[in-house]
Amino acid sequence: MNQYGWQDSIGKLQNRDIIVYVLGGPGCGKGTQCSKIVHHFGFTHLSVGELLETEVKSGSETGKMIQEFKKEGKLVPSEVVANLLKQAMQRSENRKFLIDGFPRNEENRVVAEKMLGIQPTIVVVFDCSEEEMIRRVLHRNQGRVDDNMDTIRKRLKVYKESTLPVIDYFAKKGKVRKINAERPVEEVFRSVEDVFSELGLVKHETEAGRAYVQTA
Repeated sequence: MNQYGWQDSIGKLQNRDIIVYVLGGPGCGKGTQCSKIVHHFGFTHLSVGELLETEVKSGSETGKMIQEFKKEGKLVPSEVVANLLKQAMQRSENRKFLIDGFPRNEENRVVAEKMLGIQPTIVVVFDCSEEEMIRRVLHRNQGRVDDNMDTIRKRLKVYKESTLPVIDYFAKKGKVRKINAERPVEEVFRSVEDVFSELGLVKHETEAGRAYVQTA
């Protein structure tokens, strides 16, 4: 049993048909695009940010720990995130997942590969300038504890130092599809459609795809 109260060996998930990692800095608009992907392509959207927020709101000891990490602009331990993801994926009957905001660092990636047995089909990266991301996060003003200027800058620093190396890792494997996210929503989604057509997926209106959680 580890410090988070779980077994050290997290059981591996069953092989899934399509797993798409969705990465990008705070305010890049990936949550909006994930919602559209769910609606048109029938994916289940697992947002790490919202899974963590839900745990915080539950008032659990794990939730309190997550809250402290967020206040300091630090990444939540990989085992915590992996356990929440595992539970959400096992509850779903879908075989197509958008995993939003994970892996955010090399430790996350290793946990996903070695402990959960996850290998992404592709990695979609929503590319946005730092200035635009700051403007968007301040504008949305959702009352989140991590939406003040100092913490936003900390989150951007963590993204550059921790997440960009993960993106580079997958880019070397030919799995990264980078999309310019500074354009209007519909223009961005047209680029998303091109990426998903590469997987042989056809855009359609569906109720089968269910957004487990959504994030801005």
